[in-house]
Amino acid sequence: MKILENLLLAMVLIATYSCTNKEAIKTGMEGKELPAFELLLADSVTHFNTANSPVSKPVVLFYFSPYCPYCRAQMGDIAQKMDKLKNIQFYMFTSFPFSDMKHFYEEYKVRQYPNIQMGLDLKNFFPNYFETQVVPYTAIYGKDRKLRKVFIGQVYSSQIKAVAEN
Repeated sequence: MKILENLLLAMVLIATYSCTNKEAIKTGMEGKELPAFELLLADSVTHFNTANSPVSKPVVLFYFSPYCPYCRAQMGDIAQKMDKLKNIQFYMFTSFPFSDMKHFYEEYKVRQYPNIQMGLDLKNFFPNYFETQVVPYTAIYGKDRKLRKVFIGQVYSSQIKAVAEN
């Protein structure tokens, strides 16, 4: 019984660390171009391809779960600090059902942020491309559209800004 309790405690600690880790991870994709993939946007009719993102802005790809407390905290931090992040283009997406994404979209009033596009990754391109099922997963690209860093777990908006704009 003691072994089972210790194993359970170890699993909880690992999960907690992975969701609050503030250090970038190495993916082997650093320096690669922003991938082109399609999102179904929150209006439920518009399809947007990341290949059409503005060339003059850094880009952040934010893969989230509408129910993940770390994703929710990340979104709250981004929304709260948007005045400092307004020169960064955000693409936020999930593979959860449309209604779940739409509720998240409305809860955080995403419509008011012109630099955020939120939608569904219907083809699960992103988790396959980055070989991940972990959320939150944040990939930051510079103005040159090349991958700078990837973070797993909640990351501070100040880190996003520093990586994207340097």
